[in-house]
Amino acid sequence: MIKRKEKIIRPKMAVEIAGIKLRNPIMPASGTFGYGEEYAPYLDLNSLGAIVTKGLSLKPKAGNSTPRICETVSGMLNAIGLQNVGVDVFIKHKMPFLEQFDTPVIVNFFGNTPEEYAELTGRLDDIPGVAALEMNISCPNVKHGGIVFGIDPQAVFAVVSQVRKKTTKPLIVKLTPNVTDIQVTAKAAEEAGADALSLINTLTGMAVDVKTRRPRLANTIGGLSGPAIRPIAVRLVHQVVQAVNIPVIGIGGISRALDALEFLIVGATAVQVGTANFVDPNAMTTILQELEDFCLAEGIEDINELIGSLEI
Repeated sequence: MIKRKEKIIRPKMAVEIAGIKLRNPIMPASGTFGYGEEYAPYLDLNSLGAIVTKGLSLKPKAGNSTPRICETVSGMLNAIGLQNVGVDVFIKHKMPFLEQFDTPVIVNFFGNTPEEYAELTGRLDDIPGVAALEMNISCPNVKHGGIVFGIDPQAVFAVVSQVRKKTTKPLIVKLTPNVTDIQVTAKAAEEAGADALSLINTLTGMAVDVKTRRPRLANTIGGLSGPAIRPIAVRLVHQVVQAVNIPVIGIGGISRALDALEFLIVGATAVQVGTANFVDPNAMTTILQELEDFCLAEGIEDINELIGSLEI
């Protein structure tokens, strides 16, 4: 007698953030995935939960002088300087490529003044193919002595409020970890109208070439990312989840499914993969497969069962 093989039922991986339905919780972190086209030869963009673009400004930016990336223990430092093509080139030349896919497109953007943020938001609000906006507030406010928007809760509230008035699209605010109390800035963003939060952005760091006795980055200081920052990122996501009532996207040192699971268990609805994309362009596909395998092995039918399941 021939035994029929039992059909394996794969776990449900879909999640929802601010009304956006994602086929799974895996997406790239802004600045590590270009505008999608650069990675298309290496993985199926339709396999991702969302595509998050490189940050956009009103005008093109050349970025900082080189060297602007250096490897560190379990991570890397970068001081790219937010190099990007500018919103006009993005709309004309980058967005048509992204519109070919069924994957939601989240556009990351930034400005140096509240007015720049607002103008960019208005421009991006008119693009039908953009599913949501991710607002990077880890930028200096040139109108107020160069103090980073995301450090001051009042500045966070003011700039997010101004942006909120310019768009009907879901608004995700990306938080900096370089603050005394991230719960305060998270609450300020929520009160100002953010639909979701993403965290963390890079930690401020520095590396020195001991032979030349010079900084290893031309900019001297850069942003630290990679596995080295994951425990800090998990802690901050956990704290923010306790403080707000909107979805949180976890970021920081995710290179395998077990890393992503930590963020989901402490309450993140989805995660972004950054530095791992530089090591392996197919990293997100591997993480997603491992995540499905974990759920299958643990008898978890729906990934949402894991979200916020931390027991203390």
